[in-house]
Amino acid sequence: MGIPVRTAGVMGVDNLSEKAAKMRESLQKSQSITDNMVSILGSFDHRLSALETAMRPTQIRTHAIRRAHENIDRTLKAADVILDRFDLSREAEAKITRGPHEDLESYLEAIEQLRSNIVFFTNNKSFKSSDGVISHASNLLSKAISKLEQEFKQLLSSYSKSVEPDRLYECLPSSLRPSSGSPDSSGKNPNNSHTGHITAENAVFAPLILIPPRVLPLLHDLAQHMVQAGHIQQCLVIYRDTRSIVLEETLQKLGVEKLSKDDVQKMQWEVLELKIGTWIHFMRIAVKLLFTAERKVCDQMFEGIESLRDQCFAEVTAGSVAMLLSFGDAIAKSKRSPEKLFVLLDMYEIMRELHNEIESLFRGKACKDIRESALGLTKRLAQTAQETFGDFEEAVEKDATKTAVSDGTVHPLTSYVINYVKFLFDYQSTLKQLFQEFENGEDSNSQLASVTMRIMQALQINLEGKSKQYKDPALTNLFLMNNIHYMVRSVRRSEAKDLLGDDWVQRHRRVVQQHANQYKRIAWAKILQCLSIQGLSSSGGGSVGGDGAGNSSGASRALVKDRLKIFNGQFEELHQRQSQWTVPDTELRESLRLAVAEVLLPAYRSFIKRFGALVENGKNPHKYIRYSAEDLDRMLGEFFEGKTLNEARR
Repeated sequence: MGIPVRTAGVMGVDNLSEKAAKMRESLQKSQSITDNMVSILGSFDHRLSALETAMRPTQIRTHAIRRAHENIDRTLKAADVILDRFDLSREAEAKITRGPHEDLESYLEAIEQLRSNIVFFTNNKSFKSSDGVISHASNLLSKAISKLEQEFKQLLSSYSKSVEPDRLYECLPSSLRPSSGSPDSSGKNPNNSHTGHITAENAVFAPLILIPPRVLPLLHDLAQHMVQAGHIQQCLVIYRDTRSIVLEETLQKLGVEKLSKDDVQKMQWEVLELKIGTWIHFMRIAVKLLFTAERKVCDQMFEGIESLRDQCFAEVTAGSVAMLLSFGDAIAKSKRSPEKLFVLLDMYEIMRELHNEIESLFRGKACKDIRESALGLTKRLAQTAQETFGDFEEAVEKDATKTAVSDGTVHPLTSYVINYVKFLFDYQSTLKQLFQEFENGEDSNSQLASVTMRIMQALQINLEGKSKQYKDPALTNLFLMNNIHYMVRSVRRSEAKDLLGDDWVQRHRRVVQQHANQYKRIAWAKILQCLSIQGLSSSGGGSVGGDGAGNSSGASRALVKDRLKIFNGQFEELHQRQSQWTVPDTELRESLRLAVAEVLLPAYRSFIKRFGALVENGKNPHKYIRYSAEDLDRMLGEFFEGKTLNEARR
């Protein structure tokens, strides 16, 4: 049984050996193949190295050819660009030779092309002819800009025409348009109302077109090219010389004159007053229409050219502004007189009204002198007005007019001063503004009240002086009564009442009553004594005993006749004289007559009733009892009518 086992083991080992032998054989074949492959690959590497060495010159030549092609392409492209630049230069030169008049837009494009070429060749100096091309283009550009200046000047001139007055008036609000072809006085003075200022300040002005809108973009482009070429000064000079003449001619056509202080001083007041009124009108037109329109032209034409915009406007308007302000300066510096106060206030008022617009239009450093000139005139007018105010107060107090009003009526000085004060109240807002110019810490309302009271006081002092010219003290009091009553009545009916107050009114009404009482006492005391019973009794003959009623009381007939004779003479004299006197106020006149009648007529009736019988029973009673009480009343109704001497005698 053991022999079969051993035999199986031996067979297994033999199989393993056989397999190992086969594996060794396979490995030996693989090594051989590998060695053969290495040998073959080594042979290939050697051959490739040899091939590479053989092809290297060819590769070098191919690379060189490729680079040459690239260089040729770049050169051709550069040549094309340069040729294009030459083509553009030829086109630009042709357009510039033709000039800008035919086709301005193409001409401006040609200038841009030249500028572009100069930049191109400046940046490409390697090009052999760059310097020559740049020089030629620069010369051509210089000629182009020169033609451009001419075109700018010609185009601006052709559309720069002075504006006719009628066209300016069409832009005014209807409330400010003159009714006829020439402007009337729109300034305020003692003869016209003060509503014009309020209307003008709030009114709407139609815009004035100085240059057609379609032309402005072309002028803007021309100006811009001139500035880019460095011709800023030439642009400024052309614009200034062309437009300034147009503005000045427009104002001259309107009627603006350049007047000196001496010219103003020689003028009659009526002429000067009219000229001041028209000057106020012209200032509104110039600022609200003409300068506003010119500013718009400047802003649009020089948009984006800050260096020129304000400077051009300042230089264009300087002459026109000076022409206008010179008249205002001449008035402000001329000899002061009371009647000039209102026109000074008018002028001050228009300068205040236009102040904000002037500041806005003449903005910027270039316009500083013009702004300061306008503000300087405003301050001079305010100063002169305030000084004139002071002069007026002093003139009222010291008025030495010798012309007395013979009938005791309201003196011309009184009516003048009161009218003056009333007109001052038309200027309340202006006066308050004026007082603020010289701020002294006092409220402007109280300042105006203080000034008004001082003027009234000055007038009263002067009237008291004038009243002393009358020889008849009764007329003195009548004169003062009339004048102070006129003052009180005028104040009560005006805005002055609110400023002066009820206390002032009541105090002066009492003064009027005092003078009325004084007149009555002085004028009628003597004649009333004739109607007194004192001194009528006599121990001599010709007396009549009492009649039971005690009417005659033993009075002397002769004394009664004498009294009546004196009464008649005095009353007739009073009637003749005082019917020539005047009490212009109807209510005051009737009141005064009534006050006299209330004293005289009862006394006369009582006297006649008591002693009339003594005369009536004698000879020629009508010689002594000439008038009934009704006759006296009727004749009193003729007092203070301001009749002539002949009328009074009749």
